[in-house]
Amino acid sequence: MEIPKKMRAAILVEQKKPLVVDEVDLPETLDYGQVLVRIFFSGICGSQIGEIDGAKGEDKFLPHLLGHEGTGEILAVGAGVKFVKEGDFVVLHWMKGQGIESAVPVYRWRNRPLNAGWVTTFNEYAVISENRVTVMPKDFDPRLATLFGCALTTGLGVVSNNARVRMGESVVVFGAGGVGLNVIQGASLSTAHPIIGVDLYENKLELARTFGATHLIHSGKQDARTEILNIVGAQGADVVIDNTGNTDIIAMAYELTAAQGRTILVGVPRKGNKILIYSLPLHFGKVVTGSHGGEADPSVDIPKYMKLHQAGKLRLDGLITDCFDLADINVAISKMRSGDIAGRCLLDMSLKGAGQ
Repeated sequence: MEIPKKMRAAILVEQKKPLVVDEVDLPETLDYGQVLVRIFFSGICGSQIGEIDGAKGEDKFLPHLLGHEGTGEILAVGAGVKFVKEGDFVVLHWMKGQGIESAVPVYRWRNRPLNAGWVTTFNEYAVISENRVTVMPKDFDPRLATLFGCALTTGLGVVSNNARVRMGESVVVFGAGGVGLNVIQGASLSTAHPIIGVDLYENKLELARTFGATHLIHSGKQDARTEILNIVGAQGADVVIDNTGNTDIIAMAYELTAAQGRTILVGVPRKGNKILIYSLPLHFGKVVTGSHGGEADPSVDIPKYMKLHQAGKLRLDGLITDCFDLADINVAISKMRSGDIAGRCLLDMSLKGAGQ
């Protein structure tokens, strides 16, 4: 199939500035291990907001494309590709799956090179490394399937792989956004109790309740430390999970973790921000560890979780609360920053300028 020559895309041109939505030229050919995908939907993750804000420091690859969670259709495959074929519907993910890790593509914008990683989704079409796509059933709703690219697999992986939550253990979740909701859902599936959701926004807390939180704490109105200890007792919680990346919250999460408990860090602090903890408890069974996408294996976990949903065991309805056209991506990001968006926010590439 002939590769499309042009597409709309959202471009990070300068850190701490709005994305530029413009026409971009696609590569003329596919390299070894690359596939061409027509994007259906893309999620907007807090990681992209971190990239825009420079949370990890100076970005040396500007200008470049963004996005790491989506769904689409394979339009063409490059040499060596064997796990997907033309016509397949796929989930796009940033975690490595099976297949080749190809060279990264180089697009062109305004007659100059435009960088991209192994997967980008804030664009109508994308040249993707084979190991960043996983085949999905064609009868599975591609809108809902977008969640499997990051939010759902990360959240469930944090519970099962990082925290290894056991029946009846107490779980505290700081940050009830796209990933946090799925951490809460995973804890509920693991029959944890109590499950305490902590957030600054009422709309997120109410959504957290519907996904299994047994207790809610509005950290802008209540003292989270006091309220958590009132619920779990002075010994602290078995598992405390931070999705915020806020170093003060991380330190509090560690303090609130029981002597033999686990503190799991999902959110990433800004570069240079340090966490101050008293380390002696680590020598006697307390654990603090970072999560890398819930240590998910997308080639295994995405089909497994899709079967759970089809069996009625895993809830997806309600996780997506907002959907925007690509042209309105900066509006979407602004609403995410303000807390107006409770769940996962998607870009719908079919809207073609229709707006929200």
